[in-house]
Amino acid sequence: MTAQELRRMYAEFFKERGHKEIASASLLPDNDPTVLFTTAGMHPLVPYLLGEKHPLGSKLVNIQKCVRTCDIDEVGDDTHLTFFEMLGNWSLGDYFKEEAISFSFEFLTSKLQIPASKIAVTVFAGDEELPADEEAASIWIKKGLGKNQIFYYGKEENWWGPAGQTGPCGPDTEIFYDMGKEPCSSDCGPACSCGKYVEIWNNVFMQYNKERDGSYHPLPRKNIDTGMGLERILTILDGKDNVYETELFIPVMDRLKFLSQIPYSKDTKGIFRIICEHTRAMTFILGDSKKITPSNTEQGYILRRLIRRTIRLLQKLGIKENILCELSQVILVQYRESYPELKENSRFILEQLNKEYELFQKTLDSGLKKAEQYLSGLKKEETLNGRLAFKLYDTFGFPIEFTMELAKEKGIQIDIQGFYEKLKEHQDKSRKGAEGKFKGGLADSSRQTARLHTATHLLNGALRRILGDSVYQRGSNITSERLRFDFSFERKMTPEELQKVAELVNHAIASNLDVLCEETTPEKARKEGAIGIFDSKYGEKVKVYTIPGYSKEICGGPHAAATGELGHFTIIKEEASSSGVRRIKAILD
Repeated sequence: MTAQELRRMYAEFFKERGHKEIASASLLPDNDPTVLFTTAGMHPLVPYLLGEKHPLGSKLVNIQKCVRTCDIDEVGDDTHLTFFEMLGNWSLGDYFKEEAISFSFEFLTSKLQIPASKIAVTVFAGDEELPADEEAASIWIKKGLGKNQIFYYGKEENWWGPAGQTGPCGPDTEIFYDMGKEPCSSDCGPACSCGKYVEIWNNVFMQYNKERDGSYHPLPRKNIDTGMGLERILTILDGKDNVYETELFIPVMDRLKFLSQIPYSKDTKGIFRIICEHTRAMTFILGDSKKITPSNTEQGYILRRLIRRTIRLLQKLGIKENILCELSQVILVQYRESYPELKENSRFILEQLNKEYELFQKTLDSGLKKAEQYLSGLKKEETLNGRLAFKLYDTFGFPIEFTMELAKEKGIQIDIQGFYEKLKEHQDKSRKGAEGKFKGGLADSSRQTARLHTATHLLNGALRRILGDSVYQRGSNITSERLRFDFSFERKMTPEELQKVAELVNHAIASNLDVLCEETTPEKARKEGAIGIFDSKYGEKVKVYTIPGYSKEICGGPHAAATGELGHFTIIKEEASSSGVRRIKAILD
């Protein structure tokens, strides 16, 4: 089975069962400021999981592109990836456990022809606060699974959420494929990392709301959120033990072998895998509609890390010339049908890869000189402190492994713990801008959140009126105190421009205009001038929020009923975010 056949089979299976297919959203989540990237299919659906009505109804399905930064250091093994595709289906207050488990079981055993005997599942074991999920277990038994295929675990394994301190949460049932290996011990189970079991699907049952006092109460409207990794299930269907032997990686792997003229062996396997995986990830990040660029903060920081790590590994293979674009083009051809934005943004992708390669090459020589300066002042078996190792990383883009290799040649040690302490401190600072969490996490659809979110619509409209229609939103973030809005613009705004923008927003607020919501087709929304990213397909209907005379946007977040609720709008800062992107921070008094 090909990857495209699997994508279509999954979507059609659920469409035949009343689900509406929705498009893959941006890799930058609009409604979850707790993460840098979209890490699951649920991120674009946060407002709807919290109660908003989705324009396509209560049963949805899609294939969502995702990036998880926590797995970067694991890339190169058989299963972990930075970029991956998640197959997901959702019920927004419609069906619940019986139907969700039945759908999953039927798709795996009937459509994919996976024997029920190869399936193992986990369910919530319960604790002092909440009961065990015997309902899920009994459904699995009805489907034909033996009790020896059902494993009970606590919240660390079988519980989702809330994403913040409060909000929707609940038990889940995870589905694993038994790889046929011998158990590593008498208590070997899906929670074990020995490789006998590989997780392929997770069904989350959002049935509780966690309150501020820590108590749990049943939700009046229960939701289903599921996710299955396309890469992992395809690996299993192909009868492979690692994702790199599937069609998803064979083309770029073959290209790397040809360009490098280096054999794929036990010694080079890990490097080859990381280069190919990172190439796919960086291509998708750069190809996203919001056009992220390499930088030293937030999403750009992760992107730069991926690119520079790849360059270092290419050089470790002895490849001195820039082949990033040639490898990326393999990904562009491979995925252009499934993700048209890659084709439309191909020039931008290749330009950024070339630019970052040249930039790193410039710092490489000066960084090597600085490293030599640091190391030459030490004697053999002495230790380079973590602060200097981090400076090489932060200033010159030297990954710690690169510095360790230079030090090893001179018999010098590296204060690894000190380096990672500085790195964590830097990452924490970098994430603050992108994390700035809603008070109460994803669950906070408070009046203040709605007011600030509505203000971003007015701000976007005002910026386009003052600076021109070339201005587009590139990201936003809301805390309980302020809003942050990123937009495309090449230069610093003048004080006069900022004043005019603030005056326009406040004039709209003073006019106390109704915030109107309409469900319509993407085509009609476009014709009527709504702002939205039209380079990806939408569903049959979208929500369009209109503030007459000021703003018309496709959106799914929480909004105020009228602009008069917003109070007074004040811009507190305008600054650069990344190349070609400016950032405004503002408050409502």
